[in-house]
Amino acid sequence: MSINVNVSEIAKKCESLRNEIGKVIVGKSEVIDNVLMSVLCGGHVLLEDVPGTGKTTLAKALAKSIACGYKRIQFTPDLLPSDLTGVHFYNQKESEFVFRPGPVFTNILLADEINRATPRTQSSLLECMEERQVTVDGETTALSAPFLVIATQNPLELHGTFPLPEAQLDRFFVKISVGYPDAAEENLMLTRFQNDNPSETVNAACTGEEIIDMQNSVKGVHLSESIREYIVAISEATRAQSDISLGVSPRGSLALMRASQATAAMEGSEFVRPDDVQKCVVPVLSHRIICKNIGMARATELNRQRLLDVLSQVKVPLDE
Repeated sequence: MSINVNVSEIAKKCESLRNEIGKVIVGKSEVIDNVLMSVLCGGHVLLEDVPGTGKTTLAKALAKSIACGYKRIQFTPDLLPSDLTGVHFYNQKESEFVFRPGPVFTNILLADEINRATPRTQSSLLECMEERQVTVDGETTALSAPFLVIATQNPLELHGTFPLPEAQLDRFFVKISVGYPDAAEENLMLTRFQNDNPSETVNAACTGEEIIDMQNSVKGVHLSESIREYIVAISEATRAQSDISLGVSPRGSLALMRASQATAAMEGSEFVRPDDVQKCVVPVLSHRIICKNIGMARATELNRQRLLDVLSQVKVPLDE
């Protein structure tokens, strides 16, 4: 069944969100677009970069630009699963056990330095991220929509950290590095922050309900048979490389399809083009492959370059 898609409205809303986030994050238009693309797909975001590049600031700016619930939790080695999901406690006045919801019961959850928590605590997010629900003591409770996890981590620091397992990484829709600004951008950032805090000027550009409407509309962006075959060919190509031990999973193919639809809608297009797919390959697939001879540690830049090499080998379909 086809869905009526008002891509011009989606593009307009995304431009408003870009402007609000851009009050704080200077010169990172591609990073902002990848985050918004993930939001439109209902996906989770992993921001990986060195300290001080604006990962947490970006997450907070996104949360303020959308009028919905927001909570932040600092991940530490002593953090327990119940600190995230909630716990049943005995209410003496009522003489019964009452559920006290954890911070995951929100719309946008900032999981700061997620790799500092133990694997046990990290895994407590799996059900929340994949099924949008929480099970505590055998009782399952649905999370409110929209629900988005934005996690940050430092790829360089190893002491006191626990690398995310493959199952956890695959739950993230995109993995993004913010990167350093160039000299002009950094100068503009200093100017903005010299006397004021631009974060306080960020206003809500849309509501949670509007985000849900846009997420539903994005699914209706036209995807031709040749584009679907192109997406499948990219995934299959990663599985056929001799120097890649783990290729893109079917979940990765689905994510690439949704991301391409969202990218097209953000640009006001009612159908997906090959270049929409190509824009999404690195942020959507870079954390879904493992190159050989690099151990369990993810060589982020190597994965990105390898994906670009694979992409250049796949035949691009002609626009229909």
